[in-house]
Amino acid sequence: MARPDRKQREEREEVELNERLVAVNRVAKVVKGGRRFAFAALVVVGDGRGRVGHGHAKAREVPDAIKKATEQAKRNMIRVALREGRTLHHDVFGRYGAGRIQMRTAPAGTGIIAGGPLRAVFEAVGIQDIVAKTIGTNNPYNMVNAAFEALKSMESPRSVATRRSKKVSEIVANRDVRMKEAKAEDASEDAEAATE
Repeated sequence: MARPDRKQREEREEVELNERLVAVNRVAKVVKGGRRFAFAALVVVGDGRGRVGHGHAKAREVPDAIKKATEQAKRNMIRVALREGRTLHHDVFGRYGAGRIQMRTAPAGTGIIAGGPLRAVFEAVGIQDIVAKTIGTNNPYNMVNAAFEALKSMESPRSVATRRSKKVSEIVANRDVRMKEAKAEDASEDAEAATE
């Protein structure tokens, strides 16, 4: 009895997912008679509320490659904790192969400041305000994988609080105090620079 209910729930979830095609490459396999061409697709899938996955697949035709990559992305979904449903909880750094990525939280109204493949990832997750910089590569596969490594390493205040046996309010209060101190320090440095 439980199986049909689970299948219906999965179908409902699939309807809400939005797919972003990040890259399509033509690849060749050299055989005795010449070359066999195929297409490789990189796809990012997300629900816009913190769940996201990525997949890549090859097929002889582009639509088949996209379909296979989308299925793989749906199987490899992760959950990302968002702050106020619009940005990250803290700055984070990710690395995969030669790809390194730095993601920084941003105030409301900043928007998504990031390059092509990263923009697709952030829109699929549901992040509205973020500043991201890729370092070392412009390969979309490594950029997307580095972004996922960074998102996996991110922690929410709730998980930090449970690990430290503290209240969430204590963790968030400490974060707010540090942010105010940093702003005051920046303002004092700007005032010193202006007087010189």
